[in-house]
Amino acid sequence: EVQLVESGGGSVQAGGTLTLSCAASEYPFHSACMAWFRQAPGKEREEVAGLYTGTLTTYYAGSVKGRFTISRDPAKNTLSLEMASLKPEDTAMYYCAATGTLSWCPHNESAKYPYWGQGTQVTVSS
Repeated sequence: EVQLVESGGGSVQAGGTLTLSCAASEYPFHSACMAWFRQAPGKEREEVAGLYTGTLTTYYAGSVKGRFTISRDPAKNTLSLEMASLKPEDTAMYYCAATGTLSWCPHNESAKYPYWGQGTQVTVSS
């Protein structure tokens, strides 16, 4: 059974940095999509960054482009999200998500991702 476990969340002041990690176990898919979603209270879940493991093509939401960096370490089977210049509006629960084998990645379509972690909270204070 595929398991995704996030870590690295916490509280930080505006302008600060945080790095989230997602450890994937029993995840055998080599051409698949892995992504970070977030959900703030009262808001819909949104994809902030995604990566296609076959080509390492990345996707970023406009609100985080230039500030967040997604990367994967296939040797350790981990997915990371480096977050810089954090803003209070980045405050949310962050989730790691993954698909099975796909030829392309759906963006901002959480229903297309069958595997999810439990989430890690990120709080940015002004």
